Amino acid sequence: MEHTSIERTADSPARRTLLLSAGAGALAAAGTGALTTGSAAAPAVLPAGAPSADWDTCLSVARAVLVRDGNDEPLVPRYRDILLESGLPRSGRSPRKVLIVGAGPAGLTAAHLLREAGHHVTVIEANGNRVGGRIKTFRAGGHEKARAPFADPKQYAEAGAMRIPDSHPLVTGLIDGLGLKRRPFHLVDVDADARPAYRTWLLVNGVRTRRADYARDPRAVNRSFAVPARYETVPAGEILRTALAPVRKEIDGKDGRALVEGWARVIQRYGHMSMYRYLMDEARLDEHTVDLIGTVENLTSRLHLTFLHSFISTALISPGTSFFELPGGSGTLVDAMYDRVKDLVRLDRRATRITQDRRKGTVTVETVSEGRNGRRVVRETFTGDTAIVTVPFSGLRHIPMTPALSYGKRRAVTELHYDAATKVLLEFSRRWWEFDEADWKRELEAVRKGLYADYRFGRTPADGSLLGAHPSVPRGHVTPAQRAHYAACRPDGRDQPEASRVVGGGSATDNPNRFMYQPSHPVKGARGGVMLASYSWSDDALKWDAFDDAERYPRALAGLQEVYGQRIEVFYTGVGATQSWMRDPYAYGEASVLLPGQHTELFPHIQRPEGLLHFAGCHTSVKPAWIEGALESAVRTALEVHLAD
Repeated sequence: MEHTSIERTADSPARRTLLLSAGAGALAAAGTGALTTGSAAAPAVLPAGAPSADWDTCLSVARAVLVRDGNDEPLVPRYRDILLESGLPRSGRSPRKVLIVGAGPAGLTAAHLLREAGHHVTVIEANGNRVGGRIKTFRAGGHEKARAPFADPKQYAEAGAMRIPDSHPLVTGLIDGLGLKRRPFHLVDVDADARPAYRTWLLVNGVRTRRADYARDPRAVNRSFAVPARYETVPAGEILRTALAPVRKEIDGKDGRALVEGWARVIQRYGHMSMYRYLMDEARLDEHTVDLIGTVENLTSRLHLTFLHSFISTALISPGTSFFELPGGSGTLVDAMYDRVKDLVRLDRRATRITQDRRKGTVTVETVSEGRNGRRVVRETFTGDTAIVTVPFSGLRHIPMTPALSYGKRRAVTELHYDAATKVLLEFSRRWWEFDEADWKRELEAVRKGLYADYRFGRTPADGSLLGAHPSVPRGHVTPAQRAHYAACRPDGRDQPEASRVVGGGSATDNPNRFMYQPSHPVKGARGGVMLASYSWSDDALKWDAFDDAERYPRALAGLQEVYGQRIEVFYTGVGATQSWMRDPYAYGEASVLLPGQHTELFPHIQRPEGLLHFAGCHTSVKPAWIEGALESAVRTALEVHLAD
């Protein structure tokens, strides 16, 4: 979407502004369960000409951010008790026949809760070979019974969710309750005592530096962006924190109703802004400094999206937040969730039409199979008393509904923005990112005598002949096509930076790879590892999506070499894995990442039931892309169905 279609001047109001001014009162009066409106309070003082969202709507969205009910009481303790301890409350109502469309974490959780409460549940899943939605691990085995994706069958890597914050009590409690182990995920690289080391790299505008060195003296990097003199000695993260400080004052140190109203003022004042517009107009930063922040702090590809998305992320996950991962991959959580309800799940059934007959009190879901591997395509129809739809709205756009959904829901289905995200993972036979120079010399000399010096002085060939040259690399995976692609897109520079010596954490660059993450822990019994060679979002991701999977690997390797040096090529096994969530036929994007104004225009309609239909999934929470948001929605919709008249 072009920038000018998002940002409007005061004398050219967006359609959303006109609709809100005409119908906000009716919207607020309708109510949305957890998004119940409250009494009026002092709204924010808005800049002249700024679009204004109805105050009660802002209160409703604020409650969704904080997961509060209409009386501003926290819902999470009750949700946690239902999910982990007591189950759904007793009810004198008759058991229902419930259809759940989608077997992601929301669908699997709602299915378990409703069956335990005595309801008859059928889960309809489009995929023929897996469940879990955007929790997906490239691995051997699992409930998918998958073949080993890497040369070393013990290796695994995350296509989707890879880290879990300790500030998310539902998912951490579920992991513990299911008896799964968790261990630290090192968002920042660590030393031998697991203390932050900040030895990962920044490589931007041709300047390479360690993160610790950048924090001590950011001048070389900052000057490369031509920032004003006052910002030359200030790290990008500190500039961003200072820019957000006035907004944080609205919520810091507050609780109860005051906290809800603080969030509502933030939503009303800034909800119509993109992050770019906030940094330029409110924080009064110049374009060069915004460019610096975007590049170093991973905001460039999302500057045009709503300010609220990035601000909510920083507000709900503090700098002191710890993260966890699951040994064996996040897919082990899906295995455990699926194991509880797998007899209820019908795989290979993609919903093609949903029909309500409110007079009879029935819901019908028509489906079709994938027809993979030459199998016959079949149709099947399921009927129930009610349904929970967890399909992303980007996919729901292709499922006809009879009768038509309300205007607000149709608009949300049509307009809710889903962002792209693409990962490219590469396997190496040794964890070279942990090496010191002595390790490098020993291993390179094992390939041939003098190779260590040849790499140091730029004397090695760039034709791909040294790809996978180390004796530890299994033969037969580096193809002639990969060597040709690699030689065609090899890095121009031949300089060799010092050994990285990092465990966990991530490096950043302005080349197409953008962000690279080292594993936090080795795989038991394996000397090699799989590195997330490129993690990109939005437009950055779409540029990777233009390439076939096989061509992504040598290109991602070339991007890694720009940051870490050419010599890493000798450990490349020739095997990789890649995930484009925008190209996934059932995800239609990484997550709902809203455009300016969409929190107040669309979100109040997203959660609201439509007759016999209820809506779950992380896109129906204000934690898109997080498992916690999916679990919140699962408990909410299970309660709606269980207690419905």
